[in-house]
Amino acid sequence: MPEFLFQRVALIGIGLIGSSLARVMEREKIAAEIIVSTRSENTLKRAEELGLGSRYYLDAGDAVEGADLVIVCVPVGASEAVAKQIAPRLKKGAIVTDVGSVKKAVIAAMRPHIPQDVYFIAGHPIAGTEYSGPDSGFASLFDGRWCILTPEAGEDATALDKLVEFWKACGSTVEVMDAEHHDLVLAVVSHLPHIIAYNIVGTADDLETVTKSEVIKYSASGFRDFTRLAASDPIMWRDVCLNNKDAILEMLSRFSEDLSALQRAIRWSDGDALHQLFTRTRGIRRDLIDAGQETSEPNFGRQHENGEPAQ
Repeated sequence: MPEFLFQRVALIGIGLIGSSLARVMEREKIAAEIIVSTRSENTLKRAEELGLGSRYYLDAGDAVEGADLVIVCVPVGASEAVAKQIAPRLKKGAIVTDVGSVKKAVIAAMRPHIPQDVYFIAGHPIAGTEYSGPDSGFASLFDGRWCILTPEAGEDATALDKLVEFWKACGSTVEVMDAEHHDLVLAVVSHLPHIIAYNIVGTADDLETVTKSEVIKYSASGFRDFTRLAASDPIMWRDVCLNNKDAILEMLSRFSEDLSALQRAIRWSDGDALHQLFTRTRGIRRDLIDAGQETSEPNFGRQHENGEPAQ
């Protein structure tokens, strides 16, 4: 018999992250029992058809009964409602965490409702695709990816160590940081790029002088990559914007200033300024590859339908 890290893990929400966690926990034998809960009957039925759990519940309170680890995998705007629902049913000594890409707002929403004899450690696995739902998950989603944990001051070290061990077992590299700092960092590296992508794709869709068919027909790789970001879950990104408002607005302000400077360089044909900017930013790409966060393969390692690397 394998020695499981947790006897019973409850997943509240079974979209991309939740279903990927279910798959990797099964693959790595991390939990003896995986409990799945979601409010949608159809989604819960599909999760059961896929064999993602041991038991399945529409009521999150029923799902967390007796669980050693509870992972809340819902849009951040729903975090407080889930916390209220599960709080009375959490067992003493359980660990509760989440996977949202905003941390200050989630902590403020959930912590007041979590009993004092339950450990609450907010978390964020930085991994994902533009797909959602229980069919979208895969066990290797977290391999080599960062997971950031943002425990509050004085949080139990043993509980934190066990959660770190959990994410490492799922394939992640774990970093611990302050929630406010997390939100600022993610506003730069994730939230702002998604907002810009939504805006650029929306602008292209609104152009009267260019038809939608032409946008699709002649799309170069740059626009295609923007559409991948802009295809992400709209509910999730609505909640991110509403719950990380200050950091996102600060980054948008800085972006607007830099965009104005770029606009001036183009207007006044300042080739030196343009070359300097494009050279500096090119180095960021190399740093990403060196850090193992991206591939240097042609076309980001995408494959043609015949399985050959795309050029």
